[in-house]
Amino acid sequence: MKKLITFLFMLSVSQMWAQNFEGTIKWSMKMEITDPELKAKMERSQNDPATQAKMKEMQAKMNDPKMKAMMDANPQMKAMMEKMMQGGSGGNMISNMMPKGMIVRVKDGNSLVTTEGGIMSGDFLHTADKSVMLNREDKTYSVMPSREDKMSEQAQKPTVTKTSETAKILGYTCTKYVVTMTDRGHTITSNIWTTTDIKGIDMKAMAKHQMNRGQSMFYDNMEGVPLRIVSGTAQGQMTMEATDIKRESLDASLFTIPSDYKETQGMFGGGHN
Repeated sequence: MKKLITFLFMLSVSQMWAQNFEGTIKWSMKMEITDPELKAKMERSQNDPATQAKMKEMQAKMNDPKMKAMMDANPQMKAMMEKMMQGGSGGNMISNMMPKGMIVRVKDGNSLVTTEGGIMSGDFLHTADKSVMLNREDKTYSVMPSREDKMSEQAQKPTVTKTSETAKILGYTCTKYVVTMTDRGHTITSNIWTTTDIKGIDMKAMAKHQMNRGQSMFYDNMEGVPLRIVSGTAQGQMTMEATDIKRESLDASLFTIPSDYKETQGMFGGGHN
């Protein structure tokens, strides 16, 4: 499950790379646990007194002066830890930790991705030379690691198969591709529907700027823009689907790091590319 979450997060924060397209793309995101044994285990864990005790212990540690100082020096990590504890306090823990939606703003080949909900909520800015995570509340940013840093040496080149299956998404005719990727013994299968009807978005150019080489490898073997992605392992699956595409003029300042933001160490352990 952790592999799927990591893969989908990397996919979600770097969805669009455009040449001439300028505008906004909105996505819905839904996580589902399909393994009955894992689902039952998680439900038991949610109500387990020992688990609740660990959550309280973690909350107490967050108030420790040394831990507080360390978290204050890393705002992104602090925010993630706080959201993890909130997610563990009730409801479906995995569901609470995962984003519910995503807004992608694109201009001049740059993208600003806003994830909604979950522990990864926030803004991610991607330009030609780097990718950063922005913390609006603390006015900080952290440089995210390059795709080479995030790629496992054991990961195999994805297998991409184009099918004859088609579907209509937002009025666009999409073709289904099946992508299989294996990393450290875990297999992720993705059904990806793409359309060639949207002009100005070059996925092959975008692939060169991905954080994860596996993504760039399968985009190199696909035509069109993804509008629906259903990815899963033996434990669960996540569905991402475009819900709105709007061509519009966007302010260039959206795609720059504000001058009063301070660089900090990010929760991904990234540095300058």
